[in-house]
Amino acid sequence: MLKIINDWMQRYFSDEEAVVLAVMLALGFTVILTLGGMLAPVLIALVLAFLLQGVVGFLERRKVPHVIAVWSVFAVFMTLLTVFLLVVLPLTGRQLTTLFNELPRMTAELQAQLLLLPERYPTLLTEDQVLGALEAARGEIGQLGQLALTFSLSSLPMLVNAMIYLVLVPILVFFFLKDRQSLGRWFAGYLPRQRGLMKRVWVEMNQQIANYIRGKFIEIVIVGGVTYVGFVAFGLNYAALLALLVGLSVVVPYIGAVVVTVPVALIGLFQWGWGDQFIWMIVVYGIIQALDGNVLVPLLFSEAVNLHPVAIICAVLLFGGLWGFWGVFFAIPLATLFKAVLYAWPRQLDQQTAAEAE
Repeated sequence: MLKIINDWMQRYFSDEEAVVLAVMLALGFTVILTLGGMLAPVLIALVLAFLLQGVVGFLERRKVPHVIAVWSVFAVFMTLLTVFLLVVLPLTGRQLTTLFNELPRMTAELQAQLLLLPERYPTLLTEDQVLGALEAARGEIGQLGQLALTFSLSSLPMLVNAMIYLVLVPILVFFFLKDRQSLGRWFAGYLPRQRGLMKRVWVEMNQQIANYIRGKFIEIVIVGGVTYVGFVAFGLNYAALLALLVGLSVVVPYIGAVVVTVPVALIGLFQWGWGDQFIWMIVVYGIIQALDGNVLVPLLFSEAVNLHPVAIICAVLLFGGLWGFWGVFFAIPLATLFKAVLYAWPRQLDQQTAAEAE
């Protein structure tokens, strides 16, 4: 057993740089797992700065001075943040409140429709089965109401946290953009002088993560915006809230589109019934989803992230369970990081075999 372990260590950890990289990755994951809640504003600011750095770099390549490029991009960022806080967030909040108020009426209508099913299809359903399903649904709705009440009672501390985030995150984003090079040099000073493995992993990951995060952000905006326009054109209730859900659903590959279809279809059924308007709305919604999957995603990502669907789903489940929304959002980049490190990792026996073959 000791020989097996020793051979394994010699094969994968004989390179000093590989050991340092392994320690850095383990330390990074440990810090995020243990201190992620306290460092959340810093991590969010890092993500936003990473998104905006591409625009800053674009302006700098057009001979715009660094300070002017940073201030220009930061001004646009603050403008978009203000629009989101003053327009999008209040609109979706009002629609969410209206939806909670309408839930009892919608539940009563659903119950009346379900009670008619045993009469129409006596061979498929019985009245006891329908009543059992309704009782289970009442329990779930009751839990949802308790959750909403708990959320409202704890809204003051959450409001204070939100205000802290609104102050700290923009400040951190600005300094990450402004002092990117000096911060990078400071961090590089703690790395080994020989960084061939780290450079290979970084070059691959920098390109792929940049493409993924920026592409995913653009996809959320486009899908959510087009869906909102379509829902408003049909006069669908809670259009802004549903469009926001549809836009965020693209963060979770495969699963998100299926899950978000349920509230869209239910609200359309409650509003119009099984009529032509409902069918056309579902058709347009399906076209948006099809264009997203078959046109927008290939255009934005261009196969930059080459992972098997099983690997993507496993990554979403794993990192989403660890870090919630941000874990889901970064599931594919983290899986790509793992793949890049795995492929770039030095293997002493492989190198010896190749030398012997030569």
